[in-house]
Amino acid sequence: MSAAVEQVIERVRQVYGSWKRDTPVAQMRQDWDTLFGGAAVNASIEDVDAGGVKAQWVSAPGADPRHGVLYLHGGGFQVGSLVSHRELMAGLSAASNCRVLGVDYRLAPEHRYPAALDDAWVAWQWLADQGFEAQHVALAGDSAGGGLVLSLLLRLRDAGQPLPAAAVLMSAWTDLTASGASYGTRADSDPIHQRPMIVAMARNYLGKEGNPADPLVSPMFAELRGLPPLLAQVGDRETVLDDSRDFVARAREAGVDATLQVWDHMIHVFQQFPAQLPEARAAIDELGRFLRRHLPA
Repeated sequence: MSAAVEQVIERVRQVYGSWKRDTPVAQMRQDWDTLFGGAAVNASIEDVDAGGVKAQWVSAPGADPRHGVLYLHGGGFQVGSLVSHRELMAGLSAASNCRVLGVDYRLAPEHRYPAALDDAWVAWQWLADQGFEAQHVALAGDSAGGGLVLSLLLRLRDAGQPLPAAAVLMSAWTDLTASGASYGTRADSDPIHQRPMIVAMARNYLGKEGNPADPLVSPMFAELRGLPPLLAQVGDRETVLDDSRDFVARAREAGVDATLQVWDHMIHVFQQFPAQLPEARAAIDELGRFLRRHLPA
């Protein structure tokens, strides 16, 4: 394993290790933004009101204004923001030659399910109101945001609405019951996420009455027919490895054009460290190629 990966792990551990049971969620969010949001980006940033939902256009130089990528950030539905994911969105904009619309959806525990999904839905409808046709838009998300991308696709499909051209997922959280075998097989190799933590995050998102097996909460358990082409990336060291591996297998069984890329020695959402990890830069380039292939020329 490279020294660069170990350095990244140590940075993340310092943040996680500073959190105690009584650490306020506001402090956790600030720490998360500090960890991921300090890098300067080569992109224009434009704040927008997307139908009442805070959002932000992130556009790399030369990005085609006719194409949009709606981005839903990770953070267990409790942390993460447009600040923490700006570098990743800028990289995706450059790789795909698209403008990226980051959605600042409401977070738990103040706003539990389905607040995040409702905000994603509103942002999608706003894009349509701006004149974007579905075939000119893709979805992207990481971790909880990757699962939210799939939930939005299912909701759009079930409502009979046009679906985006494609979707890309990074370490997607698709099963909030945490039933994947990788929670055991990768427990020693994942430096951050263990099953009790994942279960606690799901509980905070859903509340006591929420059902983690609801297909709109855990797309792993949904009927997946009719979804657009998908590319899922995940690190081989992740306890949530099977959230991607098993989901892609089920999607293929349902006739979906779904591709899985498992990156050796990589950790959860390693794409957030492009300055440190050549694998992160290569993975973002792969996402960009996939999106360019499925969006109209």
